[in-house]
Amino acid sequence: MKKEISECIGTFAMVFCGCGAMTVNEITGGSITHVGVAITWGLIVMAMIYAFGELSGAHFNPAVTIGFAVAKKFSWKKVPQYIIAQAIGAFIAIALLWVLFPESQSFGHTYPAEGFAPYKAFIFELILTFFLMVVIINVSTGSKEIGTMAAIAVGAVILLEAMFAGPMTKASMNPARSLAPAVISGNLQHLWLYLTAPFIGAILAVISCKLVKEDNCCDDNC
Repeated sequence: MKKEISECIGTFAMVFCGCGAMTVNEITGGSITHVGVAITWGLIVMAMIYAFGELSGAHFNPAVTIGFAVAKKFSWKKVPQYIIAQAIGAFIAIALLWVLFPESQSFGHTYPAEGFAPYKAFIFELILTFFLMVVIINVSTGSKEIGTMAAIAVGAVILLEAMFAGPMTKASMNPARSLAPAVISGNLQHLWLYLTAPFIGAILAVISCKLVKEDNCCDDNC
């Protein structure tokens, strides 16, 4: 249960700070800026990995949890508990943002940029999650992060992807992070792509790992 609580708290902190930065940026007319939002996402993920990496593996993302399970680095029996904990953390975070900033119209919800077709956003999110999972699976065991560099590597790739892809898709890479603001704000139109593309991208990353690495890629370390 301690691992699930860690996942809940970590996901809560990540979504509260990341979507919180997007919400504050929205209602203040851009005071944080896009760059500031991207940095916030990268820093909070890095901080939470430092905080909970040795306790739960610091997934904070259902797609990452599924990816580790497919890679045999995480028990399938634990997958439902982790995903439920992540979803609870995300919903609590967005609910608090709704209480704090009722004037917001989105609470950081994810959607394709105007003129950017949903199928393109789907492909973009898939590729973004693929890159993210490639990094994650090579710096962790699934149940425990390897050293301090794991937090820096994962935080950096999230900052990088949020920086260049945020204007087009909001760079979610995380079904729980997209689900909560979509439901609470009522913006459900493009939710389907954010609930599917990350899982496919994570699984493809695991397959690529098997293709390029012979040892210590998909061992059962859970």
